[in-house]
Amino acid sequence: MTAFEQLMAYERDTQALGQIAGRLGWDQETMMPRGATGQRGAEMAAIESVLHARRSAPQVAEWLEQAEAPDEVGAAHLREIRRSYDRTIKVPADLAKKLAQVTSEAQGKWAEARANEDVAAFLPVLEEVVALKREEGQALAAGGDLYDALVADYEHGTTSSEIAKIFDAMRPGLVDLRARVLDKPAPQGLSGRFDEKTQMQLARTLARTFGYDMAHGRVDKAVHPFSSGSGLDVRITTRTSETDPFNCFYSTIHEVGHGAYEQNISRDYLLTPLGRGVSMGVHESQSRIYENQIGRSRAFTGWLFEQMRDSFGDIGVSDADAFYAAVNKVHNGYIRTEADELQYNLHIMLRFDLERALMQGDLEVADLEAAWNDRFEADFGYAVDKPSNGCLQDVHWSVGLFGYFPTYSLGNVYAGCLHEALRRDVPKLDTDLAQGDTSAATGWLGEKLQQHGGLRSPRDTIAHAAEMEPDHAPLMDYLEQKFGALYDL
Repeated sequence: MTAFEQLMAYERDTQALGQIAGRLGWDQETMMPRGATGQRGAEMAAIESVLHARRSAPQVAEWLEQAEAPDEVGAAHLREIRRSYDRTIKVPADLAKKLAQVTSEAQGKWAEARANEDVAAFLPVLEEVVALKREEGQALAAGGDLYDALVADYEHGTTSSEIAKIFDAMRPGLVDLRARVLDKPAPQGLSGRFDEKTQMQLARTLARTFGYDMAHGRVDKAVHPFSSGSGLDVRITTRTSETDPFNCFYSTIHEVGHGAYEQNISRDYLLTPLGRGVSMGVHESQSRIYENQIGRSRAFTGWLFEQMRDSFGDIGVSDADAFYAAVNKVHNGYIRTEADELQYNLHIMLRFDLERALMQGDLEVADLEAAWNDRFEADFGYAVDKPSNGCLQDVHWSVGLFGYFPTYSLGNVYAGCLHEALRRDVPKLDTDLAQGDTSAATGWLGEKLQQHGGLRSPRDTIAHAAEMEPDHAPLMDYLEQKFGALYDL
């Protein structure tokens, strides 16, 4: 075997072990007994130690030195393995193991603190997580910006300064549009009670409608919807609310966007560095375009309106136009995952600024709740009423995902570019969507973007698919046109 072949065989085993670690995380969120948190932390730490050792093994460096790529795909494999190796050797094994253990335990403590509205109970373990992530960031940055080093884990090739520039350009337009919309009468919402079992049945129908392959996936319930896995085993979760079925249905469509991306990556890349989504920003572009530009479109909501009436009977709105307005209602609220399409990015900007300050030492954990509450009231105009609607609402910081939040809005920016290109290339899109047929849209995304996995860099992935460099202008134009028409601005 050549050095390249030996390296790829070794990498496939490493990728397989990574999938096992991911399955443990899925289980922790869906099936694991509450009392197993401590043991699961030890299990996650053990497998992280194995993964760290494999990724940083001296033999990997030798193979990388000797390997010759047979083609463009081989060169991309080597690029990604080298990037992983360079990152791994910068982080001491003891630190990687400690992070895995502490974040696993912190997740359980966060869930308990959130349920009890008790910020003080969560702060000590969050202090540990923040200290460890600062240490990791310093190791990765090697004298550079430690937050940039953490962002690179989720969106390599992008810096926090570049993200801040995009957000600064978007914020005035979002704030202005939000103010004009909220000055108008709010559309009527749904009314009634919506059976959980029926919601889950329709959620699975929606998953299949958007091309999710149930033979290689499943839909379960979780407190915080997420997707997990790649290749032949890609799982998603959703949640239900007796009074708000949109929470279930659009969480499902969102997670299907993530799941379908992973399912549609070329099987040639299975259990290789290219066999997963290239970045979280690109991943989010798929979930966002599925959920928003497709799932919340006038054409598709017309079909969904009929499905909901068939499933639930009277839902409190009389026709498809009123239903479309209800789906896209702009409303005050605290929860990021329940935010309307117009205001969502403002929630992300708040988190980006706070976590950047936390990592750079400009904000201490003890001051986080006050900083969150002050910023939220300044941005949204009303006060946070309880911790679960404030700094305890998201799981991300408990599990150490610092640098992740901005990729949600980058995903929206990317989705804006992709949507513009999709409309250009598929002129009969609305005709299909009105029949509940998403295949032209999802097929276009599969061909242009999803099948390629990690072949290209994040920016190049979007540029190749959309035939334009990533830019926030298409998203802002789309929001202005959509909500301008909806609210007669």
